[in-house]
Amino acid sequence: MIDLHTHTTFSDGVLIPSELARRATKAGYRAMAMTDHADSSNLDLILTNIGRFVAESGAFLGVTVLCGVEITHVPPPLIPHLVEQARARGAQLVVVHGETIVEPVETGTNLAAIEAGADILAHPGLLTPEEAELAAERGVALEITTRKGHSLTNGHVAALARRFGARLVINNDAHAPEDLVSQERRKKVALGAGLSYEEYLCAESNSRDIVSRILGAGRTD
Repeated sequence: MIDLHTHTTFSDGVLIPSELARRATKAGYRAMAMTDHADSSNLDLILTNIGRFVAESGAFLGVTVLCGVEITHVPPPLIPHLVEQARARGAQLVVVHGETIVEPVETGTNLAAIEAGADILAHPGLLTPEEAELAAERGVALEITTRKGHSLTNGHVAALARRFGARLVINNDAHAPEDLVSQERRKKVALGAGLSYEEYLCAESNSRDIVSRILGAGRTD
């Protein structure tokens, strides 16, 4: 299992990075990304500290940890610059907080995230066909989420991803220990969103591919 969308006490998560990693390991996760909520006010704080944690502790955690951010409630015109800044400051993975129907996310956020080349568009809500098609073209993964509330539009996202060939990933958006769900729960959420079993396996494979790409890009040998 891989979770590419989690939160620590550097935003609204309840666990410090070391405990989140430990609990993810015990829950059976092989890789994860720590992607705290970020805007221009705290981007450096998150990436400096999570980056240091990964560098110092990563080899001892029992789970591969990636340093990332979730750009959250940022005005759409500012998203491209923040995505660029996040990568320049060491983010291995950039998630953008999409237009979930349970929060007042500004219209245009989904499109801005896709155009900016974010790695993952999280809980994109009532994604439009045009946005899904562009995500497929740009290689931006769309999220099927196990998180309550955000998951209400999983079926809509899954249907558009299938229609246009966009990549899907399954994430927990974990904020607390109980959010690190089991493999069986992940499968049930995916199938409940309308994915076939083969499509579910493909979504899990997509997460593995993202991690492999990031780790491969970081090699110096």
